[in-house]
Amino acid sequence: MIKGVVEKFVPSIFLRWYHFLLAFFGAVLYRFPSRRLKVIGVTGTNGKSTVVELADRILEEAGYKVASVSSIKFKLGPKEWKNDLKMTMPGRLKLQKFLRKAVNNGCQYAVLEVTSEGILQYRHRFINFDIAVFTNLSPEHIERHGSFEKYREAKGELFRAAKKVHIINLDDKSAEYFLQIPAIEKISYGIKQNVGTQNHKFIKASNIKLSEKGVEFTIGNTKFCLNLIGEFNVYNALAAVCVGISQGIDLGICKRALEKIRLIPGRMEMVIAKPFKVYVDYAHTPDSLRKVYETLINLKPKIKNQEPKMICVLGACGGGRDKWKRPVLGKLASMYCDKVIITNEDPYDEDPMEIINQVAEGAEGKAEKVLDRKRAIREAIKMAKTGDVVVITGKGLEPWMCIAGGKKIPWDDRKIAQDEFKREYSALES
Repeated sequence: MIKGVVEKFVPSIFLRWYHFLLAFFGAVLYRFPSRRLKVIGVTGTNGKSTVVELADRILEEAGYKVASVSSIKFKLGPKEWKNDLKMTMPGRLKLQKFLRKAVNNGCQYAVLEVTSEGILQYRHRFINFDIAVFTNLSPEHIERHGSFEKYREAKGELFRAAKKVHIINLDDKSAEYFLQIPAIEKISYGIKQNVGTQNHKFIKASNIKLSEKGVEFTIGNTKFCLNLIGEFNVYNALAAVCVGISQGIDLGICKRALEKIRLIPGRMEMVIAKPFKVYVDYAHTPDSLRKVYETLINLKPKIKNQEPKMICVLGACGGGRDKWKRPVLGKLASMYCDKVIITNEDPYDEDPMEIINQVAEGAEGKAEKVLDRKRAIREAIKMAKTGDVVVITGKGLEPWMCIAGGKKIPWDDRKIAQDEFKREYSALES
């Protein structure tokens, strides 16, 4: 709340100097810790947290001690704890302090999730990035940046800061923009059959198989069998493998590391398996929501004389952010889901019912509106029949719901879904 007032009334040039000087002060205070680490920055619209986790695991499997920061967690070697800051990329002092701890704990690598907001506030400054990874780009934070081009330009600042290795999703429409930024080494990745002639290394996944158990694909002669579902996780895995390749890590080690991973918390996490499935996912952009729905529709079981339904629970973030996407999210839900419940998410100081109404506009009368998110999850579970799929999106494993006056309510979509399931089925059995 105070931050919003400051940004409204303080001239932008003073804000930029404030952010820059705070970044410099943090680096000086903690003695420029990134100089003693190999730092990997992961940016893009979707998939960042998953790529951070996968790259971390590959580096560890290769015998390195790794620190990492994502919207999911902080990690220093074997020690990890939940990121409950409600901030994907920590502030300048927190980030530099974390990197100093990484050095003091003997870490050789740090893998950081880098956001466009963090870049606008110079949180990336005075960090020596060795590697920059680009996942994908779709419209997001447009009101904050002013245009998609400026949003993309902010992402590009990470690549301008990382001079050594650039890793780029060649299948994304913005790939060419990032490929034009100079680097000593460039590695691209993708799954398309025809990639054209490139003047850099290209890592391709082929023989892709998708199922409810996970994904399979081949890189060269090495077959990967992951427990993560959805084609988007093939891309996430490719990005992480490219990090490994850039550091001279064998594909066999990459395979071993990735196949050990059971799930990414709050990312397409199945929290109930029978008699119907319930998934919790962080998806909060049109592109990520579409990918989640398409993945789950293709995985719906075939049941004789029954067409399993998909029931979705969704909302949209408040605080005046990205209002344009609210009806778009509603429209996507109405297109892909059989039953739609629109509910509260993180209203901040906005009227939560007004946000819900804006999302519902896109659903064209198909959606049920339930203000209480816990009740919305309960209603979805009560609706579900054997073979159905319930998908709860927007928060993933976020530990808070942010409401008016800067207040935060403890939250966990996963636990609430499990608790409501137990309550419903206990009531039926008693």
